[in-house]
Amino acid sequence: MVEVRLDGKRGDGLSARLVAIATPSPDRAEPPCPHAAACGGCTMQHLADGAYAAWKRGLAEAALARAGFPGAPLGPLARSAPGTRRRADLALRRIGGRVVAGFHGRGSSDVTDVPGCLVLHPALAAVAAALRASLPGLLILRREGSAAMTLAAEGVDLWLTTDGAPDAAARSVLAAFARSARLARLSWSRPGGEAEPVAVLARPTLRFGDVAVPLPPGAFLQATEAGEAAIVIAVLAALADLPEGARVADLYAGCGTLTFPLARRFRVRAAEGDAAAVEALRAGIAAASLSGRIVAERRDLSTRPLLPAEQAGLAAVVLDPPRDGARAQIAALAAGPVRRVVYVSCNPNALARDARLLADAGFRLESAVPVDQFLWSAHLECVASFSR
Repeated sequence: MVEVRLDGKRGDGLSARLVAIATPSPDRAEPPCPHAAACGGCTMQHLADGAYAAWKRGLAEAALARAGFPGAPLGPLARSAPGTRRRADLALRRIGGRVVAGFHGRGSSDVTDVPGCLVLHPALAAVAAALRASLPGLLILRREGSAAMTLAAEGVDLWLTTDGAPDAAARSVLAAFARSARLARLSWSRPGGEAEPVAVLARPTLRFGDVAVPLPPGAFLQATEAGEAAIVIAVLAALADLPEGARVADLYAGCGTLTFPLARRFRVRAAEGDAAAVEALRAGIAAASLSGRIVAERRDLSTRPLLPAEQAGLAAVVLDPPRDGARAQIAALAAGPVRRVVYVSCNPNALARDARLLADAGFRLESAVPVDQFLWSAHLECVASFSR
């Protein structure tokens, strides 16, 4: 029982702000983070762990039911522990004589400083603390910017975006910062610009099994190592009955998160729209001498999906689209000859929409594994396997 202040209509309901809790739910817990009330990153810390896990798993169950698969064969929730997030994009804002490095506040453009953030890997938290200490003296951050941090095998790769350009003196200061913070690489750009390397102490790489792939600045990487491992295991399990050497397509392949594990058993056609990711993927293929098992192409699958005629001979298609899903590609798969589709979703709403197209084309849901990489948030990944 709560007291709220109504803000107005939202969709089919009303938006409201919490004023007071008259009678707490037995599932309510004290948020473990002191920033929980203000920060918009973790919105579910007030939910007790068991109720949180059931709710999170229920997001996938509800999405699949909306798609036409009630009572989905849903596996246990694969969870990532606190302090393991290896990729984060922090907002930077100059406030007086200090710089705030954190996440946007709940439902606002304010930036909440989050020292001691419970979800960040300690290596990222250390770089964030170093930025708070060093950026106040650098005029390249006039008002606001961002810090995209990725934990590579060689250390943290940092891409600073600021509203002021560094002169030669500022670049020297940034290079010194990179050394003191033990970064692998520090890049800079203005908002919307391409990353310019300022200091490269070690060329950062991603490792997919025994394959090393060069990391482009700001490239996509699964948020946690445990989350990536759970996704790879679920995808490979969904294809375990296919014969070795079968042809499989990996769409929205990125830098090869799924491409290289798939190539251990299959011949893989990989497609990705981002030029830097494709270049990195091809470099990894060449370095591992896998050109006979993997073919990589640059292709915008939202405008040029893999058409039914191009799907001939494929035993399966694996796809890992962005948050808005893969409407055009799923429609092409529904109309094509492929009999196995493994969909790695990062948005339950997009999964519900796209899976409905598969249901209408005669596919059945074989298995689904929900993956929680974004602890205490409404974000959820799900690996869903369909067969015709």
